Amino acid sequence: MIKVKLRRKPISDGRSSLYLDFYPAIPHPDTGKPTRREFLGLYVFNKPKTIVDKDQNKETISLAEGIRAKRQIDVQQGAYGFLSDRQRKTCFVAYFKQQVAKRSGSNQDNWTSALAYLEAFTGGTIKMSDLTVKKCSEFREFLLSAPNRRNGDLLAINSALSYFNKFKSALKDAFSDGLLGTDINARAASIKPEETSREFLTLEELQAVASTECAMPVLKVAAIFSALTGLRFSDIENLTWSEVRQSANGKYSVQFRQQKTQGVEVLPIPEQAHELLGQRGEPNSRVFPDLSYSAYNNRLLKQWIKNAGITKNITFHCFRHTYATLQLTEGTDIYTVSKLLGHRELKTTQIYAKIVDQKKQDASERIKLKL
Repeated sequence: MIKVKLRRKPISDGRSSLYLDFYPAIPHPDTGKPTRREFLGLYVFNKPKTIVDKDQNKETISLAEGIRAKRQIDVQQGAYGFLSDRQRKTCFVAYFKQQVAKRSGSNQDNWTSALAYLEAFTGGTIKMSDLTVKKCSEFREFLLSAPNRRNGDLLAINSALSYFNKFKSALKDAFSDGLLGTDINARAASIKPEETSREFLTLEELQAVASTECAMPVLKVAAIFSALTGLRFSDIENLTWSEVRQSANGKYSVQFRQQKTQGVEVLPIPEQAHELLGQRGEPNSRVFPDLSYSAYNNRLLKQWIKNAGITKNITFHCFRHTYATLQLTEGTDIYTVSKLLGHRELKTTQIYAKIVDQKKQDASERIKLKL
């Protein structure tokens, strides 16, 4: 006989998502493939601290147990249509908005932009049950021909790729949450990235920038720290003092979870980068408490770069590019640079190797003789 158990899956913010576990697996009514999970869209606190939290947990678990009991009767009678019912009733756009709310900083901005294009494509609503590989392809083509919402020009290939990847990520999560009968994300063709030049500063330019005053001192310190460590803005923004550590040999490192990949990294940092941080604060306090992402701060950064006599289009992320390029230029092997940057695949780092190769080619042309 099929048993239906109520189980928990840990998620963010100290909560767990409640789901039903069917054993043995039951046939999905839409695909016929075996499935064991039905996520209920109900959540409980892992460690409730207040009476309100405890009461909410009690009521939620009671509701979930009632659903479990009903499902037990359903499966005994061979009625599996409840899986399709949830898909027909759930709006993917609304689900996507929930995914946006989970993000922060510049990453949330990218998700918000992706949401705007999704709403334009769907008219603001589309049921989970209406999502197909064909519909994904239509959204893909929509992005490739859509105007940029800022200036009306054709949306850049890599911007379309970024937004479509957010869409695919939400599809993957929806499948994991039991809201999609099939893993559409795995079958939906992605957008091929367009190779772009990555702007960076030479060592002389970086020195010029470091010697120039910035209207927002914390922004300058964070940017130079990025150039010395390769850390992304999001990781610097969320860095806490407990993550800045000193080993027995006196060397410093930061142990943190990458905001982009969620991978845990231990990154050695130079003495000079540690000195930039100033006086140590409380373990759980942010190292850069006054640092935040905004259009205003971006304008301050551009003005700072301009005041340093640099005419390149430099963004904060370019300081990470600078770190990678200078490491390779100074002879650090590409495998080590890849690990220092926290890249999952070596091919991601190879774009910097191309930059260095071009610099070598340019250098080889500088010595000319009259023959």
